[in-house]
Amino acid sequence: MLKAGVLGAGHLGKIHLRLLKESTRFELVGFHDPDAIVGEKVSKEFDVPYFENMGELIKAVEVVDIVTPTLSHFECAEKAIRAGRHVFIEKPITHTLEEAETLIALAREFGVKGQVGHVERFNPAFNAVKDALDSPMFIETHRLAEFNPRGTDVPVVLDLMIHDIDIILSAVRSEVVSIEASGVSVISNSPDIANARIAFANGCVANLTASRISLKNMRKSRFFQRDAYISVDFLERKVEVVRMKDAPENPGDFDMVLQNAEGVRKQIYFENPEIHANNAILDELEALADAIESKKPVPVPLEDGTQALKVALRIIEAFGRKPGEPVILS
Repeated sequence: MLKAGVLGAGHLGKIHLRLLKESTRFELVGFHDPDAIVGEKVSKEFDVPYFENMGELIKAVEVVDIVTPTLSHFECAEKAIRAGRHVFIEKPITHTLEEAETLIALAREFGVKGQVGHVERFNPAFNAVKDALDSPMFIETHRLAEFNPRGTDVPVVLDLMIHDIDIILSAVRSEVVSIEASGVSVISNSPDIANARIAFANGCVANLTASRISLKNMRKSRFFQRDAYISVDFLERKVEVVRMKDAPENPGDFDMVLQNAEGVRKQIYFENPEIHANNAILDELEALADAIESKKPVPVPLEDGTQALKVALRIIEAFGRKPGEPVILS
């Protein structure tokens, strides 16, 4: 078992504490939070040692799980990596792109593994169809949430949309060439609603919408590719896969057949991939353990987290531009 320590005892930090305590892959040594009152309270609640000094906790473990506010991600991760500890960092990886790139360099220098908490990569619905995603050329995502004061210190792009940015980058695997976006602040000092259009070098276009002041929750993505339509409901953990193939000469009575203007006939059929229930947060934590013990790459490396952050920051940058004036990525 790998000795692990958690930095941060907020809402998500408590979830990580509970899961690490239950995991058979980790030995939870303790946690640190800068608020001693919170620390003592959480220590009693979870029966886990509270370390007043972050450095002492880092020394006592092999893996540091960073679940602090984004502004402190870099400071925590830098100390852990320089101490030779593997790190798990909640999304977004850091506050700035320069900080993220520094962490990548440090992880290579000190020979440690780092994973970023883009949890939707481990969503069972996405797991069921990710291998079926084959060069999608149009993607549409909607991530809507009811208002929650937690997280409103950052734009909705870094709070919510970054989940879909990471999923799209993992599916397209092509260079981003331009971004157009708009954002509106309704109740917060930073944008609460945002829409972005991302164009890729291979011709794929992705249209993303995120809101944190909606009347209902929604987390859906739709992927359109040659001869296939794939829909993923991350919230309800459901998928829909519609495919087309050349129609038989003599279709059955119940076969669905379309014919285009050129006379090409296609048969529509549906797939029902099996969805295996899981705890996505536990899976992403244990995936890091697998990578450490097997000496293999992590599923969501620091580089992927950095790319997602880069695109998110470019979207925010595009907010101040005139309509139709894209951010061109070099």
